[in-house]
Amino acid sequence: MTETANTSLPAPAASSGYRAAVLAMLLLVYTFNFVDRQILGILAPAIKADLSLSDSQLGMLGGLAFALLYSTLAIPLAWLADRTSRSWVITVSLGVWSAFTALCGLAGSFGQLFLARVGVGVGEAGGVAPSYALITDYFRPSSRARALAVYSLGIPLGSAAGVMLGGYLASAIDWRTAFLAVGIAGLAIAPLFRLVVREPRRAAAPADAVPIARVFGILAAKRSFWLLSFGAASSSMCGYGLAFWLPSLLKRSFALDLVATGKFYGALLLIGGVAGVMLGGVLGDRLGARAKGAYAKAPAISFFIAVPLFAAGILSHTTTAAFLFLLIPQALAYVWLAPVITAVQHLVPAHMRATASATFLLINNLIGLGAGTWVMGALSDGFTARFAEDALRYAMLSGLVFYLLAGLLMWLGSRTLAEDWVD
Repeated sequence: MTETANTSLPAPAASSGYRAAVLAMLLLVYTFNFVDRQILGILAPAIKADLSLSDSQLGMLGGLAFALLYSTLAIPLAWLADRTSRSWVITVSLGVWSAFTALCGLAGSFGQLFLARVGVGVGEAGGVAPSYALITDYFRPSSRARALAVYSLGIPLGSAAGVMLGGYLASAIDWRTAFLAVGIAGLAIAPLFRLVVREPRRAAAPADAVPIARVFGILAAKRSFWLLSFGAASSSMCGYGLAFWLPSLLKRSFALDLVATGKFYGALLLIGGVAGVMLGGVLGDRLGARAKGAYAKAPAISFFIAVPLFAAGILSHTTTAAFLFLLIPQALAYVWLAPVITAVQHLVPAHMRATASATFLLINNLIGLGAGTWVMGALSDGFTARFAEDALRYAMLSGLVFYLLAGLLMWLGSRTLAEDWVD
């Protein structure tokens, strides 16, 4: 039985200026989320040499170590946020993941670094789903996809900052200093966030938050939820895998040093990533107003177009050709974020949104983030005997099948989204 009562605030009580300030702070925190998450990719060659790791071990550090508790703890922390204060949960989470990021710089073995990365995941588990819910409460339906797109800019901005800053610090000093620097910076921002971001007036009081099992039951009955969740997970398997391993490919194939790799990939993320995220927000608000299925159909089309372009970029043998071929699909790969996140927010009533988002993120991250980097690393190790130094290139090409699967699942999800929608 679909529940439709208590949706969202008809008119946010906060001024437009304050809403912009809240969104800016959420964007800043999310940017640090991805700096701390993605910096490992640019530092991977230096860490591999220092700690004598294999590609499979690096893949575990980039995926499984982070996703292990990040995915599972997100649900109880989101439930806590729905019942108490989302802003407080985000503040504490930022402090925890920043502290563990700093601890990564003190690791002396694979086991120690693995545990520190698990700690980063524990902290970040409480950041994203409560932020989605805050944005949905602060912004009207007509502008939510664009607001969520602005928030999602934290992914390309944080990833770009991570690879650029990490590459520079690792080259100028060492990889340990890079972890310490970004961790300490995150700790400094936590009290500022709590000072600025207030808990908004809600459509349902925190004490009325429903049990987790009830939210699960509502979502489980909706076909579009499963299709969108597994479509996003398939996308993330490829997206996180490419994001983690592309710096290593650039170093191995083009002999770029850390600074040059950081500049190349950072520019790719900034230009392509920002354009793609904002395009998704605009498409979501405009096309979604006409037909709810467009929230899933636009991302599906983007994935189908992106695959051959990604393949051309991965197979390129010059940095110029690689950049030009990778730029457009890099943008297309980010189009799904705002439309799909917006759609998930509308599969349940307003007072269940943080928990519903965390459930979506559980599937997305446990499969996508947890397996993507490891699968490509394991494929690279397996292909080495046959392809030698090109093994990673063919491992990344093989991973593109997950973008095709993501497009198919989201296309199917677009067919049932309207009937599952909660205004």
